[in-house]
Amino acid sequence: MDFLRHFHHEAAAFETALRGAADAPAPVVPTCPEWSLADLALHLGVVHRFVTAVIAHGAGAPPADVALSLDHPGLGIPAEHRDWPDPQRTPNTGPVPADLADWFAAGAAALEETLRTTDPAKTVWSWGADGTAAFWTRMQTIETAVHRWDAENALGAARPLPAELAADAVVQNFEVMAPARRARRHLPPAAGERLRFRRTDGGGDWTAHFDGTEVRLAEGEGAGADVELAGTASDLALFLWQRVPADRLDVTGDRGVLDRYFDLAPPL
Repeated sequence: MDFLRHFHHEAAAFETALRGAADAPAPVVPTCPEWSLADLALHLGVVHRFVTAVIAHGAGAPPADVALSLDHPGLGIPAEHRDWPDPQRTPNTGPVPADLADWFAAGAAALEETLRTTDPAKTVWSWGADGTAAFWTRMQTIETAVHRWDAENALGAARPLPAELAADAVVQNFEVMAPARRARRHLPPAAGERLRFRRTDGGGDWTAHFDGTEVRLAEGEGAGADVELAGTASDLALFLWQRVPADRLDVTGDRGVLDRYFDLAPPL
């Protein structure tokens, strides 16, 4: 998959949504209610700058002068913009600064260029098992797409995630995110739960196996699943990112297992 093509498109769409809201009161983001659209832009812009610095730094922990913080010098709000949203008091629903979109676009462009010119196999810090630049290319493409959806949803016009990228986001959730969530929370062993995710707008039939401390994803092993969720690739991915409820999907089987899913794989 050409992740960089998707990243470019999704970052540009986020920028467009942000420019469309400039100088108007920032709406609260329903799927991130602690943030307004302006706060969401600050968050994603800081993440892009953080990842750019991490990739440039290479192996080992992030450089000492880099922090994933909205008020960190060089990554967060420029000091001269005193009228920008205050990261210590959210959600900020005042007018969206007109130059916030420029700031966001500069960070996205810098990250895209870094990803494009870096060997995907370069060893870098990551919070997942894959400590390469390729980890961040995939992760940031998916995260940017989800937050683009958040931004458009806050403005009342959310478009689905691109089907190809959404299908990969389903896979990535179980290859990367669910194991990391479980390890970070030191959760008790799972009890053999099986959840099937069936895509209805193209190829894709995945069963997530939760066994003890292991999370495994298999294709085409739907028989014997405790519960099945069927929907478009976008809706499946957005459910796993807690953006849409299970009621958006066609659910069959043991609803109790489904209701425990976010206990098995809690948010990061």
